[in-house]
Amino acid sequence: MTATETARAGTAEGRQPLMTLDRVSQVFDTKAGPIRAVDHVDLSINPGEVLCLVGESGSGKTTAARMAAGLARPTDGQVAFDGTDIWSMKRRDFGTFRRSVQYVHQDPYASLNPTRTILQTIVAPLLKHGVVKGKKAAAEKAVELLTKVDLTPAENFLPKYPHQLSGGQRQRVAVARALTLDPKIIIADESTSMLDVSIRISVLAMLGRLRDDLGVGFLFITHDLAIAKYFGWHGKTAVMYLGRIVEFGPTPKIINAPTHPYTRALIDAIPEPDPDLTKTKGAGSLRSLEIPSLAHLPPGCSFHPRCPLFEDGLCDGEVPQLVEVRSGQSAACHVVARDGADALRPDQPVA
Repeated sequence: MTATETARAGTAEGRQPLMTLDRVSQVFDTKAGPIRAVDHVDLSINPGEVLCLVGESGSGKTTAARMAAGLARPTDGQVAFDGTDIWSMKRRDFGTFRRSVQYVHQDPYASLNPTRTILQTIVAPLLKHGVVKGKKAAAEKAVELLTKVDLTPAENFLPKYPHQLSGGQRQRVAVARALTLDPKIIIADESTSMLDVSIRISVLAMLGRLRDDLGVGFLFITHDLAIAKYFGWHGKTAVMYLGRIVEFGPTPKIINAPTHPYTRALIDAIPEPDPDLTKTKGAGSLRSLEIPSLAHLPPGCSFHPRCPLFEDGLCDGEVPQLVEVRSGQSAACHVVARDGADALRPDQPVA
């Protein structure tokens, strides 16, 4: 049994999630007025499992991730790690939390210090936090970590600087750095979006192997449901739109049987290599392609100006709540809540 399978078995037996976001919100004060970038979001991350957070740019994914990592304090709500509110922790406990949750940024070209060699980048956290003692042990650990992320022979990479590596190699170094403190959760924020397609799959395969071998939980952020399908098939997916979760459930259900029209639009936006199938997607059936501004959100459901299921007086009234519409699958849609999960017919084109 792998580390991930052991962790999942423990979760099934009733162990609490590693991390929970309980109705967290983030409001920014701007010249245009207060902007609610994240609005009452509930999420949980279990040991060894993948939670994919999916949505268009500007949907609030990164803001939510920063709150999960303790990099930003929520305006409302609570972020808990091992059952304890991280912002009520003592300094030592908060430090333990920060070491247990590591962040892999989107841009491998900016996330590494250009003046440090790869060896210096990897050994710095090892020595600072006392993971190993002495430079020799740190160098040996660096070789071990680079080997884990498929940078071999590791000795060839240690003396190099980031500019001497490709984008995929830099991102692997960033992952190796994240592993230095033996984290329980890795937050991967669009960590493959800037990589060539040929490199992207190999990096995802490497992350998947680490998930299985080390039992690390992942908060995996992406705008691409095809990537979520590949990496998070055995986990869960939360679909985010303008700061709110609009659909949540096991990834296979979200991909194969979406219940929210926004999720269906994201799926239909995935490029299709077959031109005949592309024509059958019914592009343009969204009522509008324009995304509303967070500074001036429409009343009721924020998706209603674009939604093909829009009903006047229903969708533009109250904000829909996330309710279970199918076993294990929830959606925030007035029409789906009223008519059931099949309100959005499988054969109905959305985007």
